Amino acid sequence: MALGPTSSAVHIASSGQHSSIRTPQNIVVHPVALFTILDHYLRRTDQQDRVIGTLLGRRTESEVEIRSAFAVLHSETDEQVAVDMEYHRTMYELHHKVNPKVAIVGWYSTGSNLNTYSALIQNFYSLDTAPHPAVHITLNTGIVEGEEAGVKAYISAPVGVTPKAENCVFVPVPVELRFHDAERSGVDLLVETQKSGSTSQQPIPDLEVLEKSIQDVSSMLDRVLAYVQSVIRGETKGDPAIGRIHS
Repeated sequence: MALGPTSSAVHIASSGQHSSIRTPQNIVVHPVALFTILDHYLRRTDQQDRVIGTLLGRRTESEVEIRSAFAVLHSETDEQVAVDMEYHRTMYELHHKVNPKVAIVGWYSTGSNLNTYSALIQNFYSLDTAPHPAVHITLNTGIVEGEEAGVKAYISAPVGVTPKAENCVFVPVPVELRFHDAERSGVDLLVETQKSGSTSQQPIPDLEVLEKSIQDVSSMLDRVLAYVQSVIRGETKGDPAIGRIHS
């Protein structure tokens, strides 16, 4: 379904706040969601400059946790943008049956371009997340010269005397990557693959994982011990906050 024609409105990233929007203080993204976005981007057609999809997760009063995502079919031309809304609804119902605790929290796109079409899609997802603002995640793959790979998060605020779907400002929100212990081995494997320069990497055996974990714990204990001894000798001023953490 086409969301609408192009508009002359300009959509920019802004660091300002809008009083009528309850802005999340932090956006947390899990690796599974990022892997889904990257996989979708790798499977795109030659005609697609970017891909989009739905973000699933949970909300608190101050934080949005993005746990997974799924691709949504769409197309963009100079005249209009079209999103397969029926496919979006069907996929969400399937995900919701598997995990009823997750809800639609927003959408993602690859690249860093925020334009009129982004505003129209944002408006569509805002209907699913109301009364909460829809979160928009942009993942820059870094393949464009002069642009660094990275993840950014936004919510939107309407602008203009007469609010329209295509008239909005994207407001940046702090974003961080967080993973559970069960996801750590997969993340470590990707890091090792990047360091080795190889396109493939064998999973680390359980004993090696255990050995590395013990070494990490031992290293942390050494740092704590060195700090305590430095405080006892009077070389470092003790920090009560650090003491409470390690008590």
